[in-house]
Formats: sequence, structure tokens, C-alpha cells
Amino acid sequence: MNDAQIGEMLQEQLRIVRSYLLKMGATKEDAEDIIQDTAYQFLLYIDSVDIHNVEGWLFRVAINRYYDLTRKQTRRRNILLTFNVQQLMEEVTPESTFIRHEEGMEVRTALMELKKSYSELLILKYSTGLRIQEIAELLNMKEGTIKTNLYRARNQFMKEYRRLSDDR
Repeated sequence: MNDAQIGEMLQEQLRIVRSYLLKMGATKEDAEDIIQDTAYQFLLYIDSVDIHNVEGWLFRVAINRYYDLTRKQTRRRNILLTFNVQQLMEEVTPESTFIRHEEGMEVRTALMELKKSYSELLILKYSTGLRIQEIAELLNMKEGTIKTNLYRARNQFMKEYRRLSDDR
């Protein structure tokens, strides 16, 4: 691979990682800082990174940086999903915006009640759109383990979501 190909591949992978960080709840500025730091780390350690596992390496470094950032802050930030309300609704009205906001709050609250690994898997699968095989490679786990944990995460999420809906 020549330098131009590596640069293009790195840009594409970092764009995906940035999107994931935003879905995890990072602010735009924090995500950009983390991506810049991740790119710098990649360039520092390019010789020791397996070219076939660059995506997983970038994800892991960026996610670890994000967790470090949240630990350093005085107040632990909630894991948030960012919803593009315009895409989710056919007609944008004040009522529909309010309803979507309430539903989004319930989803975020339900995700916060799950184990960190479960919420991470659900975000990777449903918000980022990664396939099971890609998630397995990213997390260095077997596909069967990912499927099992996703099944458990979905069930746990549904219990929490129903509980929150019933409490309302």
C-alpha cells in the first residue's frame, strides 16, 4: 500500500470512528480532538499496527481515549444517542418533535441502565450499522459471543424500556 492509499483508508476509517464517538455521546469538539489524537497515535505506531486490523485498532484507541476523557471530567457524561429528528419523522410539528424527544430520552435512559458492554454492542449494531462479523473483529471476539451478547443486550434493553414506559 502506498502513502496515498493509506491516507485515504485512514480518512475513511476515522470518519466512521468519529460518527461512532458522536453516537456514544461525545461532543463534536471532543470527537474531533479524539480523532486527531487517534490519527497522531496511528502515525506514531504505523509500523507496529497490522494493516488488516487498522479499523479495530483505530476504534479501540479512540474509544479508550473517549473513556479516559469521561473519567477525567468531574461529572460522568451520559451515553447519548444522537438522533436526526428530521430523518425519523415524516412531518415535523411541535407535537411530533416533543414525542420524538421523549422517546429519545427513554431510549437513552434505558441504554444507561444496561451494562456498558451491552449498550456499546447495541450502538455498534444499530446506530453505526456494523455487521456481526465487523463487530467481532473490532472487539476481538467470536461471532457467536457477539450474537449471544447482542441477544442478551436486546432483551435487557426491552425490559428497561418497558419499565420506563410503564413508570410514565
